[in-house]
Parts: sequence; C-alpha cells; structure tokens
Amino acid sequence: MADASAARRRYPPPRTDGARLRSRAISVKLHIRILLGLALGLAGGTAAHLWAEDAAWLRWTVENLTTPAGKVFLRGMFMMVAPLLFVSLALGVAGLNLRELGRLGLRTLGCTLLFSSVAVLIGVTLVNVLRPGEGLAEEKRRALIEGASARAAAVTAGVAPKGGLELLIQIVPDNPFKAAAGGDYLALMFFALVFGAGLALAKSEAAASLKQVLEGLNEVLMILIEYLIRLAPFGVFALLFSLTAEVGVDVLSNLARYVLVVLLALALHQFVVYSLFVRFLGKMSPLVFFRAIRSAMVTAFSTSSSNATLPTALRVADAELHLPRHVSRFVLTIGSTANQNGTALFEGVTVLFLAQFYGVDLGLAQQITVVFICILGGIGTAGVPSGSIPVVAMILARVNVPTEGIGLILGVDRFLDMCRTTLNVTGDLCVAVVVARGEREDAE
Repeated sequence: MADASAARRRYPPPRTDGARLRSRAISVKLHIRILLGLALGLAGGTAAHLWAEDAAWLRWTVENLTTPAGKVFLRGMFMMVAPLLFVSLALGVAGLNLRELGRLGLRTLGCTLLFSSVAVLIGVTLVNVLRPGEGLAEEKRRALIEGASARAAAVTAGVAPKGGLELLIQIVPDNPFKAAAGGDYLALMFFALVFGAGLALAKSEAAASLKQVLEGLNEVLMILIEYLIRLAPFGVFALLFSLTAEVGVDVLSNLARYVLVVLLALALHQFVVYSLFVRFLGKMSPLVFFRAIRSAMVTAFSTSSSNATLPTALRVADAELHLPRHVSRFVLTIGSTANQNGTALFEGVTVLFLAQFYGVDLGLAQQITVVFICILGGIGTAGVPSGSIPVVAMILARVNVPTEGIGLILGVDRFLDMCRTTLNVTGDLCVAVVVARGEREDAE
C-alpha cells in the first residue's frame, strides 16, 4: 500500500474533467488579477504624484524599481516576437494548400486580406478623427516626449521606419536572420509569407515533417506566452505606477476614450462591413446570418480565443448556415489563425492612440507602414487570449513610440480581447459564406 501511494505521488493519474475545469477557472481569473494590478498601479502612482511629485524617494522608486520591472516584462514579450511571427505566419499560409485547393485557397486569402484591410482602415480613420490620445497638459506631454525614442530603443533594437520606394525594397530581406536579429520584423514577415507559400507547394514527406516541427514550435511558444502573461499583473502594476507617478490621473480620460474608439470601430466592422459583404457577396440576409451564428459569437466572447471557438463555429456552419463541408472546414480552420480582422483593427488603433498619447507624430508614410504591418499581423497573430500584445509591442518600437504604454492598455485588454475575438470569429464565418457562394456559382 505504501509503495502504491508513493507511486501515485510520483506518477499522478491523468487530469480529470474536474481538474481541467479548475485549471480553466484559475486561468479565467487572470484578467481579474490584471485589473487589480491596473487599479493598484493607477491608485499608487496617482497618490504618489499628488503627495510626493518631487520627492527623491519617488524618483528613486520609479527609476530603480518599477521602471526596470516593467521593462523586464516588456523584454519578455519581445523575446517571443520573432519566432511567434515567423511560425504563425508561415503556418497560416502553409495551411492554405494552394496547389491542391487552388481557387478555394486564393478566394479565402483574398477575402482575408480584404477584410483585414477594411478593418484596419476603419480603426486608423477613427483614431485620426476622434484623437483619443490627446488632451494631456502640454507640460506633461513634453515630459513624455522627452527621451521617447531612447526609452523605446532601451527595450528593443527597433529599426527606424522607412517609406516610399525604400520601404518596398527593404521589405525583401537579403538575410532573414539578420533582419530578425536587427528588429526588421517587416522583412521577417515577408520571408515568413514566402516560406509558408513554399511549404504549401511542397508535397514531400520531408516538407510534411518540417510543418510538424513548426506546429510543435508554435505549441511551445503558446505555452511560454501563457506563462509570461501570468506575470502581466506585476508588469501592469509596475508600468502604470511609473506612468501615473509622472503624469497623474489625467491618463484615465485618455484610456476611457481609447476603449470607446476601439468598441466603435469593432461595432462598425461587425454590423456594417460584414452585413454588406454577406448581403452583396454572400447573397444572404444579414439578419439570417447574425441569427444563425449567435452561439459562435457568445462562445468567442466568453473564451477570447478563435481557436477555442472553432468547434462551435464548425457546427454553426453545418447546422445553421448549411455551408458545404469542404468549404467550412477549410475556411474556418485556416481563419481561426489567419483571419484576425478584429486583432488587426485593435493593433492599428492601439499603436496610433499611444503615438498620440506620447506626442509622437506619425506621418502618412509611417501610418501606411503601421496599416501594412497590422494587416500582416492579422494573419500572423495567434488565435489565443492576448496573442496580439507582442505584435503591438513590436510595432510600437518600430515607429519609436515608447513601449511602456502597453501597460496602459493591458488593464483593459481582457474586455477588448473578448470583443475583438467576437469580430474575428464573425469574420471567419463571413468569409465562409462568401467563399461558399463563389464556389456554388462556379459549379453552376
């Protein structure tokens, strides 16, 4: 009996459903811990700003404790960017299987790029019109502008943004490893696209084995990001304490306007853009479409994960929308990773909001670069909670916006993640409706 007990302790039995539920309950509570970190950071930093703005101990605390702690958290995020972008983007394109599925794959890719482009343009337009990041007192803005590029470079070796013809030339890397090491993620993303296309066209056993290796690497990265996100409450506290100790409570009004702009952009894309595409390209009533996909939308909102919603989306496509199975299986499986319209929109809004908040003026060429990266990022972002945060950090560093600003949006990211995941899943089903209609017309 003693030996059996020792064996059970050494080799525990597989986790039961109850254990899984308890584990899920713990993970769901993470957003509460992040909100607590947000609240404590805001309250502590604001109190310190009001009562000890010029105190030497506060400056020492910010410079030697909270700011370094926040930067360590951000550097952990950046550590995942290059492998995550390459693996996710390459697998997303490789999954299209262009040679075997031909027209279906190209239609899916075309709809994905079109939807993501429209989503990012809506978000960028609203940020430029409503200006949610503005409103700080000029002296506080000057304090934030001061050393902005240096603070961004201290976190990562970002490359200065290029524009025009030079941007088009530099997108094609002469050495993808050098591009990744130098922080030129746009060139790395181009190489990932080309690599994924080559992997889709290759049909050998060696290529299939390589794809399995990438899938395994992607799984490892997801686990590492999950553990890193568990440190987010401490990172958020440190980043927001430093920020509010310097700026004060004024940051709250900017944060509220940012949330409203994101929600407005998501609502416009969800109920206007998708309705138009479903009606005119899918030849389906928008009311019928949204009524049919209600369960998928609720699942997406509650789980904040396109991947976790995939089984529900597949059932909806079969039982409610009555789409051809070969179309729905292909489009929805690929879309759970590659069709992240809401994520692309969120990334564009967040980057421009933080640029306005810190007083970093982004010209037209830089905003076009942001839009382009966000469109590709919508393909390369993992369909898991908070999967877009490393991409946002990378874009911020590229356009010389202080990456410490991520702490400002992480506190509200859980709710916004639920909303944009709903948009992502709706977009997957919208693409499936449009592609299925095109396939039927070709068959006729």
